Amino acid sequence: MNSDFSELVEYLDKKFGKVDEKFGVVDEKLGVIDNKFGIVDERLARLENDVEVIKSTMVTKEDFNNLQTAVDAYAKKADTYFQEMVMLAHKVDKLEKWIHQIAERVGIKLED
Repeated sequence: MNSDFSELVEYLDKKFGKVDEKFGVVDEKLGVIDNKFGIVDERLARLENDVEVIKSTMVTKEDFNNLQTAVDAYAKKADTYFQEMVMLAHKVDKLEKWIHQIAERVGIKLED
């Protein structure tokens, strides 16, 4: 009867040995997968960091509205300035015309 058990033990030992080998292979493959997930985790962390940097430097709607308001105010001031310059040029032309008329009546020759 002992021999029956020894054969059974030997048989089961071989089977468990093969199972251990298969688990060893599976452990190796899982180790490779763990390494790949580690790389993915690192890249994801870098990506999240990059997204935060982009968010912190990105222009918000409020920033854009402030800029647009400033540009509009500057454009209005520039428009007013240009209108004043046109009016001033018109006044200068008018004064220059009067000076030429006065010089002509008085008999003074003006050089251009």
